[in-house]
Order: sequence, then C-alpha cells, then structure tokens
Amino acid sequence: MRRLGTIKVILAEDHALMRDAVQLVFEQDEDVQLVGEVANGHELLPLVNRVPADVVLLDVHLPGLDGLGCLEGLAEHHPTMHVAMFSAVDDQQVIESAFRRGARSYILKSIDPFDLPAAIRQIVDGTVLHHSTLAEDGARTSTPPDGLSPKEVAVLVELSGGQTNKQIVASFWLSEQTVKFHLRNIYRKLGITSRTEALCYAYEHDLVAAFA
Repeated sequence: MRRLGTIKVILAEDHALMRDAVQLVFEQDEDVQLVGEVANGHELLPLVNRVPADVVLLDVHLPGLDGLGCLEGLAEHHPTMHVAMFSAVDDQQVIESAFRRGARSYILKSIDPFDLPAAIRQIVDGTVLHHSTLAEDGARTSTPPDGLSPKEVAVLVELSGGQTNKQIVASFWLSEQTVKFHLRNIYRKLGITSRTEALCYAYEHDLVAAFA
C-alpha cells in the first residue's frame, strides 16, 4: 500500500458543530490536517488561493454561494484540486450535478466520523468516487446480521479470512484505531468477548459466502 504524506484539507461548512467535529477527528489522525475553514461559499475561493491544500471538503448547502457554485469556481481556478462534497443530501440529481461540475467524491454526513480521514486518503489516492462505506464496493449488499453495520460486517469478513488488524487497516485504508473501534462494536452487538468467538460466529453464519 502506498503511504501518503500529510494531506492538507480546507473545510467549507456553515455549521459550527460540524466544523468542530471534523477538526476533532482530523486531530486524531496523523495523515490528515485541517488547514483552513470557511462558513460562507464566497469565502472559499479566496482561502484556497491563499492557503496551500490538497483537498476541499465542501458542503452542498452554504450561505452566499452554494457548494455547486463553489465547484465551478474551483474547477476554473484550481482544476487539479481534489474536491469532496460533504453533505446530508442523498439526492441522485444533486450527486450527479456535483460530479459533472468536477467533484471527485460525494461523502454523506452519515459516514462514521472515524472513517472520514480514510475517505480523504482514498480521494487523494483515486480509489473512491462515492461516499465512503465499506459496503459500497459493489458486493456486500446482503442484510447485515444482528444489527451489524456494513462496515462491521466487512471487518468481520476480513477477520474470518485470517486477516490481522494491520492487514485490515491496509485493505480498507482505515486507521488501526478505527479497526479496533469496529471490533469493539462487533463484540458488543454479538454479545461476545474474543476474536475466537467472532471467528466462530462468522463461520456459523456463513458470512464469507454471503458478504465477501
């Protein structure tokens, strides 16, 4: 796996709580750094002109100039910039319009916050185009068992294949902290306490065949 240097991100988001949450998550990841933020679309291009960055994380709904309008300005003045839409809007027309205007990715705000740095790394590396869930690589479409999320099922499938935590980290561009977080949730939801019990569960429910 190719390791990336520090990825510098500018965030355009009008909700202060969301800006604070993104900052908190990025502070816990050594590969991603928040170098600037704006709450108004008209402020974005001047900031990008002034502050070197690799990725713009851009909300669709912004006061002044909305995210789609910002995309047009970024495409004209910074055509090589990686722009990821970051929105609660899950509307196919909006998503398609964002891609037509130059967005590299469309990340829904329902993403697990701890997976956001991994999604940013995937955008820069060119390995993802839509919002980041481990279930969206086209295969894991069955209904997850016992309340497990698609991400948790994906981790459990890798675990059942004999993958170590570090190998799962490499497979999914997750931090080791995020993998451990998913494993803790898996243990809690399944009422188990060990890796061995998780392996037994995976084989008893034939998860490899159903979700791999």
